[in-house]
Amino acid sequence: MKWTDTHEIAIALADSMPDQDPMAVRFTELMGWVMELPGFHDTPERCNEKILEAIQMAWMDEM
Repeated sequence: MKWTDTHEIAIALADSMPDQDPMAVRFTELMGWVMELPGFHDTPERCNEKILEAIQMAWMDEM
């Protein structure tokens, strides 16, 4: 996965953290969690607020 795979990332986060409220997560935490997901291979420099927001919204949809 890469940063642009927002839907795949959201599914992985929903599966690994079912009790976590995506709207209560700070972007710095979210970025760290994404980078720790199995199968995630991208650099932190390619991440930005727009991508993190898209991941957060997709995660909400998965809940």
